[in-house]
Amino acid sequence: MPDPLPLLERLIAVDSVNPDLSPGGAGESAAADLCARWLGERGFEVHRLERRPGRPSVVAVRRGAGGRSIMLNGHLDTVAYGTYDGEPLVPRVEDGRIYGRGAFDMKSGVAAMMAAAARATEGGPLRGDVIVACVADEEHASSGTEEVLESFTADGAVVVEPSLLEVTLAHKGFAWFDIDVLGRAAHGSRPDLGVDAIAKAGHFLVALEALGRRLAHAGGHRLLGPGTVHASLIQGGEGPSTYPAACRITVERRTVPGETEQGVRDELIGVLDHLAATVTEFDYRLRPGLYREPFEADPDAPITRVLLREAERALGHPPVIRAEPFWTDCALLARAGIPCLLFGADGGGAHADTEWADLASVHRVTEVLAATVTSFCS
Repeated sequence: MPDPLPLLERLIAVDSVNPDLSPGGAGESAAADLCARWLGERGFEVHRLERRPGRPSVVAVRRGAGGRSIMLNGHLDTVAYGTYDGEPLVPRVEDGRIYGRGAFDMKSGVAAMMAAAARATEGGPLRGDVIVACVADEEHASSGTEEVLESFTADGAVVVEPSLLEVTLAHKGFAWFDIDVLGRAAHGSRPDLGVDAIAKAGHFLVALEALGRRLAHAGGHRLLGPGTVHASLIQGGEGPSTYPAACRITVERRTVPGETEQGVRDELIGVLDHLAATVTEFDYRLRPGLYREPFEADPDAPITRVLLREAERALGHPPVIRAEPFWTDCALLARAGIPCLLFGADGGGAHADTEWADLASVHRVTEVLAATVTSFCS
């Protein structure tokens, strides 16, 4: 049966650093070529999607006869090497682990899902379509999965991000905002003419911290707890002897299921409007930025029930149910109407100086995914 380990070694050896995160990064082209060849040789119909030149995603399909279809989703891009300890593109196997950039996040998952799809269809097509989506750009803006979902859908999906052999049924979303606190420029010797935007911004930072405390005591989601908020960037001023005319603060609001884009925007406007009513000469302009919704799987969806059953069979015990504080492509699949959940390998060092995946867990993920594909699509 197809073995994920040789494929994982080949994937690690391919440079696929996301150039949106690291200018000059190689992008996903070489990794996409590898996946397309490997899947094409095993009878899959291969589609290359490349709206952004040099940033391809590969979708491989084994057509069925009209039964339930499944999509396995994993990203090809990695973060940069930075201060990686050792040779990031030279896979090293030692003590049951495989080391290299992307070994954990998430080329182990890509290798497992490709091997699982090939295993499940070795004897010929299943009743339903089996779709393998090897996507670009998850580490930055998820343009790959967004492009895939314009052309492909499924009755269920598994995102194979690393999850320590536990099953992720929810994760947080986020919303970014730029708040320009407005002042009035003047020479430093003329306080009668100027309004110090940076000093006014201090009132907002204090109010933002208070909002964070209120959120922390609000209860929140059963698995994820409360949403959070913080100021992540600040800039303002033109010189030591000038009253600053503006101070920009970038805010990130992490959301949990049940919270909406409009809801968190109104929450922030409420804080700012209160300051405008109570702080002399406080004025602002708010600009929404990138928004990604939170995710929660339907525990009764067929794909959830099938994967939980096959994971329990392979692990010998019911899998741990978890939630993630970070965002994943599950939210995009769910928004597109595809029931999904997340399940992946064990390991560590994502985005760190030493990155590794547990080899036994990669084989176990492959086993669970192959059984899930066979059961769901039969």
